[in-house]
Amino acid sequence: MNILLVDDHKMVRDAFSFYFEEQPEYTIADHAVNGQDALDFLHSNTYDLLITDINMPVMNGLELVERVHEEKIAIKILVVSMLDDMKNIKKMLNTGIDGYILKDSGKSELFRALEAIKKGQQYFAPEVTKRVMESMSGSALTPKNRLTVEIELSEREKEVLKLIMDEKTNQEIADELFISIRTVEGHKRSMLGKTGCKNVVGLTMYAIEHNLIEA
Repeated sequence: MNILLVDDHKMVRDAFSFYFEEQPEYTIADHAVNGQDALDFLHSNTYDLLITDINMPVMNGLELVERVHEEKIAIKILVVSMLDDMKNIKKMLNTGIDGYILKDSGKSELFRALEAIKKGQQYFAPEVTKRVMESMSGSALTPKNRLTVEIELSEREKEVLKLIMDEKTNQEIADELFISIRTVEGHKRSMLGKTGCKNVVGLTMYAIEHNLIEA
């Protein structure tokens, strides 16, 4: 499958490129930084799959998907986003996308989604499906909705997070902050617990999406 990847954060694009290095059946043919950029690629090239975020400048993911359908561009669409609230899920589902997973879902779920879409099926992350079912049944959304919970990090956690985003190793973080590696790992575990992310990649993506670290 030839893939057009759309995300305005280079770190995220690099992470996806790393995921696909050992998967020769999937190729990221081009990277786009926003919806308009993606449309320009789609007007001049042919792809099997569009992987897009939602929050982006110039033209967001929802607008991009709507334009793809309006222009009848033949392409499968997988949304990969940190946005997990019902409002955004419903909007995207109404456009007729082929899949929706969260950015911190992990590599294995990403490829489960790709395999399903490749077979002509739809794939939605279990958490996304759960929210849809709760909405249909009229029950309240689970209180652990990361978008509605204000995440508070300690000053030390913010320092560690900034160094993580600078791609520092545990040893380098420990040396720079004059703390032990065990303390660094403890701060990482604490931040993963607070944000609900499963790994450091997910934590980094979450921090970017929610502006946890000031530029």
